[in-house]
Amino acid sequence: MDINFILNGTSVTCNADPTRRLLDVLREDFRLTAAKEGCGEGECGSCAVLIDGRLVNSCLLPMILVEGRSVVTLEGYKKTQRFHALKAGFQEAGSVQCGFCTPGFVLAAEALLSEHPNPTQEQAVIAVEGNLCRCTGYAMIIEGILNAAKIGEGLW
Repeated sequence: MDINFILNGTSVTCNADPTRRLLDVLREDFRLTAAKEGCGEGECGSCAVLIDGRLVNSCLLPMILVEGRSVVTLEGYKKTQRFHALKAGFQEAGSVQCGFCTPGFVLAAEALLSEHPNPTQEQAVIAVEGNLCRCTGYAMIIEGILNAAKIGEGLW
């Protein structure tokens, strides 16, 4: 079945089983590997992408639900000014170690800052609740998000 959607700002058509997971299509068909399979159950956030600006776990999403929608992966998001503000905020706070979970946290931060450009610490904590990190610890990630909000003031 042909499924048409916008991927990182470009209209694409993918011939795929409508029940196939978006995560698999992104990684195998489009070679976009920032989204990763961590748990396969929607509990770790490693497969997170933005669909129409909302954070979703691509391991849970069948392709049929992507039809006509806009999908943004970290690869596409990295081309924005907002990404550079988040990158700077994360670097300043030492928010990244191994990097496995980083794409999910970055996109969770984008979703938060799009809705709340000057988030409270509590809002930042809630925004990343669906993401797991085994290395860095959440305090530095929350600090990185709050730093990014200041660094990128006016971008969101």
